[in-house]
Amino acid sequence: MRRRFTIKFPPESTNIPLTYHLIKDYNFMVNILRAAISGEQEGRLLIEVEAEEENLERGLAFLKSHNVTIIPLDQQVTVDKTRCIHCGACTAVCFSGSLAMDRNNWELVFDSEKCVMCGLCVTACPLRIIQAEFK
Repeated sequence: MRRRFTIKFPPESTNIPLTYHLIKDYNFMVNILRAAISGEQEGRLLIEVEAEEENLERGLAFLKSHNVTIIPLDQQVTVDKTRCIHCGACTAVCFSGSLAMDRNNWELVFDSEKCVMCGLCVTACPLRIIQAEFK
């Protein structure tokens, strides 16, 4: 099972090798897509993980036991579909392919599992209806 999410951890957890334990103890394949870490402040990692479902659940429970907050990517990037005019401007800058036009009805489609939270779509949208927050 493959998933993307941000893990947010408190200062007291920044010295714990969390990703090491996910890899070694829970057989996770981890890809760090974005990071903001400071030894004296809260840390954040946008990660893509792949693991068997049982290991995924156990690994996420391990993170939670260390006061780590897990935020799914689809809760961090939003597109106001009621205001979208489906112009496709955001798709032109989306190198990850998470924003695309559905060729059947020419409406915008967002696939959060491809998003890398680069924020290019936010500035490309002429109506400013895309929000991306690395929480």
